[in-house]
Amino acid sequence: MSLFKRKLDQREDATAIRQEEITYQQEDPYLNQLVDHYKNRLLAEANLDQLTSLNHRDMRLAIERFISKFMSEEKVILTRHKKDQLLTKLIDESVGYGPLESLLYDETITEILINGPNQVYIEKDGQLQQIELKFRNESHLRHIIDRVVAPLGRRIDESSPMVDARLADGSRVNAVIPPISLSGTLISIRKFRKEPFKIEELIEFKSMSEEMALFLRAIIQAKTNVIISGGTGSGKTTLLNALATAIPFGERVITIEDSAELKLDRANVVGMEARPANVEGRGEITIRQLVKNALRMRPDRIIVGEVRGSEAFDMLQAMNTGHEGSLTTVHANSPRDALGRVEGMVIMAGMDLPSSVIREYIVGALDFIVQSERLSDGKRKILSISEIKSDGDGHVEVNEIFTYKRTGVGENGAVLGFHTATGTKPDCLPRLKAFGIEIDEAIFDPRGDGSE
Repeated sequence: MSLFKRKLDQREDATAIRQEEITYQQEDPYLNQLVDHYKNRLLAEANLDQLTSLNHRDMRLAIERFISKFMSEEKVILTRHKKDQLLTKLIDESVGYGPLESLLYDETITEILINGPNQVYIEKDGQLQQIELKFRNESHLRHIIDRVVAPLGRRIDESSPMVDARLADGSRVNAVIPPISLSGTLISIRKFRKEPFKIEELIEFKSMSEEMALFLRAIIQAKTNVIISGGTGSGKTTLLNALATAIPFGERVITIEDSAELKLDRANVVGMEARPANVEGRGEITIRQLVKNALRMRPDRIIVGEVRGSEAFDMLQAMNTGHEGSLTTVHANSPRDALGRVEGMVIMAGMDLPSSVIREYIVGALDFIVQSERLSDGKRKILSISEIKSDGDGHVEVNEIFTYKRTGVGENGAVLGFHTATGTKPDCLPRLKAFGIEIDEAIFDPRGDGSE
């Protein structure tokens, strides 16, 4: 291919992307009518399975040939710009996700929240903002969510008004429709970067300090068991992905998730994903079943995306029986709260044991809790790294090693503060040395100047 042809292709692809970005900001009723009309003709006269097997560029050219033929037969005349808009909309409506396409391609958007056909919010830089994008009507919006769930063998209707799904790019989708929803169809999409954040990037974003990163890498390499705790949207999965990069490459890692989100940068990774019941109510595979099965797969490490229920007992059992270095996340607002949540989950597993015995079991399994939070300014930070210990009398000690100290609020509501050690040295230092990891104990000296 000539240099000129490559440049022409790149320019045309860039033009197509720009057109996708503006298409839905300028609604044209006549154009929408043409989209519906030609979509019906395509369904009737074209082989959509064959079209969807093509790459985006070839598919666009094939559909353009069909549309040019249809327009010639019907003597419809459009400007080049309008025809490009027609093609983009037609592709999005026929084989894509309609107005959502432009948002899904925008890597600066981390969440898409749809409250009915006329209200769309996006999250950028941790802040929600409403945008002008709208769907034509409730039926149009329902058609889009049907396109998401149908390939996964799921359905959403009045008998099953809630659904969780995953797009091809890994984005997580939740949809709720009436009668459960009082505001029409509600869709929430959590997007993930193609390339997960690395620890170095989290340091750059001041989500953690260099000393914290050094310590976290060390405890991961030394195969301690770590729980990442935090609220919804606090960056738990992002942090889990980043910490997993510290696992030595020679180890076999098994990941278990409700909806596959983890992307580990190594070869010997086995991923398993839970499965909901089918439309007949059969075929469900739970996280607990997958954790039990993972123990038979010769894992060096087990990573559970999130523990929510009785699987917590099996996860702790794995940690207590030689599968050290395991990682998981839990919804909780503090390290103490995280321990309480885990204790409750063990009870959910049907363990008729005294609380003191359950706590000893938890302490024997867990080594560290890393607490993350999304602050009021939208930034995500690690608020603490705590070591879990027992005082021998059935009480659990949570010793904070690193913390984030808030000092005030700056311009535009920005939260001011700094990360610092607390002055407490962790009991795991001999273990780190046994794994050949030397750490300068000066990193555990607290800061007093508030510098990052």
